[in-house]
Amino acid sequence: MNAPSVKIADAASAPITLPVDGMTCASCVGRVEAALAKVAGVGSVSVNLATERANIRPVGQVDRMALIEAIETVGYSVPAAATELAVEGMTCASCVGRVERALQAVPGVRETAVNLATERATIRGTADATALIAAIGAAGYVAKEVGGAVADGGATAEKKDAERAALKRDLMIATLLALPVFAVEMGSHLIPAVHTWVMASIGMQASWTMQFILTTLVLAIPGRRFYQKGLPALLRLGPDMNSLVAVGTAAAYSYSVVATFLPQLLPEGTVNVYYEAAAVIVALILLGRFLEAKAKGRTSEAIQRLVGLQAKVAHLVRGELVEDIPISEVALGDIVEVRPGERIPVDGEVSEGHSFVDESMITGEPVPVEKSVGSALVGGTVNQHGALRLRATAVGSQTMLAQIIRMVEQAQGSKLPIQAVVDKVTLWFVPAVMFAAALTFLLWLLFGPSPALSFALVNAVAVLIIACPCAMGLATPTSIMVGTGRGAELGVLFRKGEALQLLKDARVVAVDKTGTLTEGRPVLTDLEVAEGFTRDALLALVAAVESRSEHPIARAVVDAAQQAGLALPPLTEFASVTGMGVYAMAGGKRVDVGADRYMRQLGVSIDGFAAMAARLGNEGKTPLYAAIDGKIAGIIAVSDPIKPTSPQAIKALHALGLKVAMITGDNARTANAIARELGIDEVIAEVLPDGKVAAVQRLRAAHSAIAFVGDGINDAPALAEADVGLAIGTGTDVAVESADVVLMSGNLQGVSNAIALSKATIGNIRQNLFWAFAYNTALIPVAAGALYPTWGMLLSPIFAAGAMAMSSVFVLGNALRLRRFAAPGQ
Repeated sequence: MNAPSVKIADAASAPITLPVDGMTCASCVGRVEAALAKVAGVGSVSVNLATERANIRPVGQVDRMALIEAIETVGYSVPAAATELAVEGMTCASCVGRVERALQAVPGVRETAVNLATERATIRGTADATALIAAIGAAGYVAKEVGGAVADGGATAEKKDAERAALKRDLMIATLLALPVFAVEMGSHLIPAVHTWVMASIGMQASWTMQFILTTLVLAIPGRRFYQKGLPALLRLGPDMNSLVAVGTAAAYSYSVVATFLPQLLPEGTVNVYYEAAAVIVALILLGRFLEAKAKGRTSEAIQRLVGLQAKVAHLVRGELVEDIPISEVALGDIVEVRPGERIPVDGEVSEGHSFVDESMITGEPVPVEKSVGSALVGGTVNQHGALRLRATAVGSQTMLAQIIRMVEQAQGSKLPIQAVVDKVTLWFVPAVMFAAALTFLLWLLFGPSPALSFALVNAVAVLIIACPCAMGLATPTSIMVGTGRGAELGVLFRKGEALQLLKDARVVAVDKTGTLTEGRPVLTDLEVAEGFTRDALLALVAAVESRSEHPIARAVVDAAQQAGLALPPLTEFASVTGMGVYAMAGGKRVDVGADRYMRQLGVSIDGFAAMAARLGNEGKTPLYAAIDGKIAGIIAVSDPIKPTSPQAIKALHALGLKVAMITGDNARTANAIARELGIDEVIAEVLPDGKVAAVQRLRAAHSAIAFVGDGINDAPALAEADVGLAIGTGTDVAVESADVVLMSGNLQGVSNAIALSKATIGNIRQNLFWAFAYNTALIPVAAGALYPTWGMLLSPIFAAGAMAMSSVFVLGNALRLRRFAAPGQ
């Protein structure tokens, strides 16, 4: 289908802005401006080198693609951008195929993904949203652009509620009107006494006339939706599910009308009515649509809950006054008051107060987190008992909650590789069904028993009605929606939907050490004093010396002294001995702190601590020594402690049948000590950031698919290189942006949760696809009469409609089982 060529006219209301890549100087700007100025309809052009944008003001009709071609002709490019559209009117997988084909025909479109469950289309390329919307309109659907900011969700929820209410109303009307038709006609066929009563009381002709009136009302009122959508789609040679229902019910109804009022036109023995088929089919399909709408509403509950976590009002502090304002009006740097029991309105930093905050909606961890001055707060989390004041550090679409919602929406709208097969089949599914129905009609008409015309009509209608492209279209996206939503509740964010499919294939999980397996900050773990010294006195002296050093080890010693409430003595004559240690005069005493080689250089004996030094070495710790006035005073060890959750996380990965490898820049002895303690299978130590990429490649060659877990800037290349990159959410923005999955809790247990969820979701998708394909493959031949020659069995169009309605409900119900997914070991 060729999309209409969309022009942009009206200079006053439609300026055009295009991003431009490749400009490096003022000459580039001049060349781009000159090229754009030559395009027909362009009035003025302004190109900004700093923002890399071209602003065009038209004076007539301007073709956007002509502008892009002009930029590319002079050697620059317009980068692809992502446009998201909400699409109304899609009812089955065939609709998805038609919308995608319409979008792909628009010049400038490079990639499209249309999702039936979310009713969204994501388009990458240089095409204008206006052209995309026009193309979808030409295909028979309605679209509008979705903004980048997180929506309130209220308008969408109201629209869905209105749709469900309309379906419920139509279902009730159809049921009330169809029941008398069904009771009279089917009762006459199945129960002789009913037939006798009808003939004796009202007569056959009056009965058929009553059925005609009631069925006409069913088709004209609740059934009108199928004709309004299905017939135009048929005329465009793009039939969908509505077309199948419209043609099937219209055939049964039209035949019945002729039998009722013009029976002489039909061959002898074929004068029968099928009003009950047309009326009951509409009622049953509306029942299926209503149940489907309710189930689809539940698939998006995770997003709705996340949106519902946003506070509506913020208590803004203005001097001595506190004013309530909408959170949309909070600006960066504003001071906001948070009272006990309230949700944090925006991301911020505690400027005053002390409390505990429930952050389970972000991390999945149920234990409240202590917050004091300087602590970071996340919008949407719940303040417990204390009063807090915060300084806003992120507002609007920049808050963590807004970004999480956006990530989940993008993952839910993505299309997995497994969907490619479905797309190829569903593109031709409805036309194939209509061909099968026509073939069924002809075969029964030519070779069927008497009355052949009646058999031909009933079986052709049954074929049309039983086919269910809806189940095929919903099989994958509903499972993705529920799976990614459940992941968000567990603190596992799939930034890319493809990770859902790829993660289940991982055979080895490679993890960074610092900040992933360990806390990421050194702490004082051991302090043994020599005879004649006390622990607190020695710690105070060593901390005083180390307070002048910027080394992480020094910071750990100072933190330990502060936590112990020790007063540090005054310091003089501080000096650092490169590669050895530091010394200073503290409290009138000379204090030397350093490695064993430094002590030997000073002539200080450390033999008394030999056994402890050996033990610390075996634990992967590097011992330091302290000497006071030339005499050994104690031995110190600082290390990055293993996170309490790491041992259980490694066990969970092993339980899933995965190998665990550690990739670290730390020394081999420390790395091997940690690996022994945690039961890690393979260690790659002393590697630089680019070495981590080589390590990932080496592990992939040895073990096939690999997942890499990291949190730092130096992990970003490896995260991007791995088949699936998982970033610890408490890590750096660069790491998070390079990853496919984000673990919000900072807990490595999230890796096994993500992998188990991936396996559960893909398993669920396969179940849905098997059902959808098996259902259609098996029941379409049955509806055509395949069992009649052997068993004498035919499938009534009414039962066909019921089976079709339930097939979509089955797929949705199966997908909703993922809401009960429990993390391994829980």
